[in-house]
Amino acid sequence: MSARELLAEGGPLARVLPGYESRPEQLAMATAVEHALESGTGLLVEAGTGTGKSLAYLVPAARSSLRVVISTATKALGEQLIEKDIPTLKRLGLHPDVTLVKGLSNYVCLRRLEEYRQGVATGAVAPEVGIDRILDWVQETSTGDRAELPTLSEEAPVWREVVSSSDTRIGPKCRFYDQCFVTKMRRRAESSQIIVTNHHMLCADLALRGGFTGAQALPDYDAVIFDEAHAIEDVATEFFGVRLTRARVETLVRDADRALRAAGFFLDRSREGSVMRALGDLASGALRLFTSLPRTAHGGRVLLAPEQMVGEFVAGSEQMLRGLDELDAHTRDFVGANDAVLSVARRTRAMTESIKIITRRDEKTRDAYVAFAEPDARGGGAVGASPVEVGPLLRERLWSRRGAVVMTSATLSSGGDFRFIRQRMGAPEDAQELTLPSPFDFASQAGLYVPPRFPEPRDPRWLDAACDEIRRLVAITGGGAFVLCTSVRMMRALRDALRGAWSYPTAMQGESPKRVLLERFRAAGDAVLFATSSFWEGVDVPGRALRLVIIDKLPFDAPNDPVTSARIARLTQEGLDAFDDYQVPTAAIALKQGFGRLIRTRDDAGIVAILDRRIVTRNYGRTLLDSLPPASRLGNLDEVRTFWEVVSAPPTRVVGPARAP
Repeated sequence: MSARELLAEGGPLARVLPGYESRPEQLAMATAVEHALESGTGLLVEAGTGTGKSLAYLVPAARSSLRVVISTATKALGEQLIEKDIPTLKRLGLHPDVTLVKGLSNYVCLRRLEEYRQGVATGAVAPEVGIDRILDWVQETSTGDRAELPTLSEEAPVWREVVSSSDTRIGPKCRFYDQCFVTKMRRRAESSQIIVTNHHMLCADLALRGGFTGAQALPDYDAVIFDEAHAIEDVATEFFGVRLTRARVETLVRDADRALRAAGFFLDRSREGSVMRALGDLASGALRLFTSLPRTAHGGRVLLAPEQMVGEFVAGSEQMLRGLDELDAHTRDFVGANDAVLSVARRTRAMTESIKIITRRDEKTRDAYVAFAEPDARGGGAVGASPVEVGPLLRERLWSRRGAVVMTSATLSSGGDFRFIRQRMGAPEDAQELTLPSPFDFASQAGLYVPPRFPEPRDPRWLDAACDEIRRLVAITGGGAFVLCTSVRMMRALRDALRGAWSYPTAMQGESPKRVLLERFRAAGDAVLFATSSFWEGVDVPGRALRLVIIDKLPFDAPNDPVTSARIARLTQEGLDAFDDYQVPTAAIALKQGFGRLIRTRDDAGIVAILDRRIVTRNYGRTLLDSLPPASRLGNLDEVRTFWEVVSAPPTRVVGPARAP
């Protein structure tokens, strides 16, 4: 029986799932995914909210004889597939072996834990709060997933000392390899037909497979399905790039000293001076480099241009490379090398490669990467380099491999076509496209409001005008609002200016963990939440609790961001219009994601307000509007009030004629 037949009206799923409604859009997507898996081809699917895309790709994946990786935007979405959607497959008679694979930092590393325990026992390191709880817990857990230990905060400093990472994992040569929680997770994955993971883990796997170590984060697989695929470019930019912090350098210095001493390397006293000199060069060079980073008034990430790589920056990087080369020579040739020394050796070579890319010493990556600095006031911070374009990297490491690649999201197109996303993702010409509209009736469920005669964002009057508009909108709906901002600075400014403007429960992103904020918002029913980018997508609040979404400004990427500015410069050099060909499509996808927070079910209703007149006064506004769902256009607050009164009214109950007693 095909995936379409399993999901069709009156079919097996309808018989076992009460209230199930067959949707033509879901059937069309399931058919397309099934064909892509069978033929090993590429497929891009924009499936509107409410399509039921999870089952539309899970059912074909479970029916296939392939090992399929399902990659989601977040760990939470992956857990939702495991807890909600996979059980539905079983009710259909499909019983694929499924494993949830998280990033390495979610699992305790037994080797690092033992080294840390020994360090505490000998007095070499000070014990962090929580180490006793971890030591007790590892005797009981079968997964080593730190989510199983909720009594210890995920931000607790001790986790940094004992969890696994790509820097510290050394593979089969580790004496704890067979007991390792990551090894056990990987073995479960190797015997599973479906592997559920997230974009960070999948991109880490692609980056590792293309690196000098030849390592991999996931078992071999036959096909990949990306859910929330619009987020891949940002994740790939991070994982195909390199980043180096002063803290990471100091950790390597400490670990190298500890590992070589424990391995007996310094029994030969002639070696000790050489190693101490290498570690000293590494630490001193890092101090010189990180304290010389350029700084700006606004803080944050800044471009590290070639003309800024002078003086102490160059001297520091050269001193670091000298120390790393000497350390590499010692660890590489040490015949008594154990697990810890091997880990130091691998990290030393990786750090050397990172510095060469950042400082433009690597000819292969010199023009393909843009370097940046993230200074802090204490002489720490970070330096890094990101690829200007990830499309060529994805084409080489993802699309060129054998097997199907399916990318799906509610927001893949811009202005009605896939040209932008195809170019950004490196999709081949033969990758098929499918656009499936949402089954929701947006015209009757959602209103789109852009205030008339409103100052533009750069106008000094904008903040006061925005506060007045937000106050009136919140009063109309009685709360139940997200105020989505394009920057932390604006989020705080609006929250501070509106403090005390209403009696509804009010919160701001950062005051509590995201999960806690959402739980409180749902429970309150009339709350107002001020938030930034992480709440624009992947947040699901169905029902009346969220009935108003206010977007402060059109979500254009900051042009002073090093990666954004490099991409703009590259497109300009190629003779393209960077604004129309890159900035507008990127903003369109982000805006559609923000809008998508409002309507999550057929019963939801509410208003999206965009406090940025440019969407109706500038030529590019038509592209942005055409990318949004077809909501009812509202021209003023009276129309907003009338629309809300209609959609929020309880359904009329039909009463039959009275019967005689």
